[in-house]
Amino acid sequence: MRLYALSFVLGCVSLAAVAAEPPKLEPVPDIPPPPGVVDVDEPQITILQRGQDKVEEYRIRGRLYMIKVTPPHGRPYFLVDPRGNGQMVRYDDLSPNLLVPLWLIFEF
Repeated sequence: MRLYALSFVLGCVSLAAVAAEPPKLEPVPDIPPPPGVVDVDEPQITILQRGQDKVEEYRIRGRLYMIKVTPPHGRPYFLVDPRGNGQMVRYDDLSPNLLVPLWLIFEF
């Protein structure tokens, strides 16, 4: 008899827990970036068709730093602004003179 009474009480308690309203949830605010972290801009790539050539312009913060020209026949070539002064230098491929983008990771 005690076993039936205990199971009845536990059943009532569990029904009360199920019938209770779920807690009101609110969205978590955005977490700000840690101090000292520099936001890195992704390049904006514009693809144009000039005549039969496919031209891809690469810009960061509106500044044109590289152009990739793909002719319909032949290999693509690159025009790169290595010093940031607007003077483009032609490279047939980027591997021997590859200009790796440099990002500031840590500064004292």
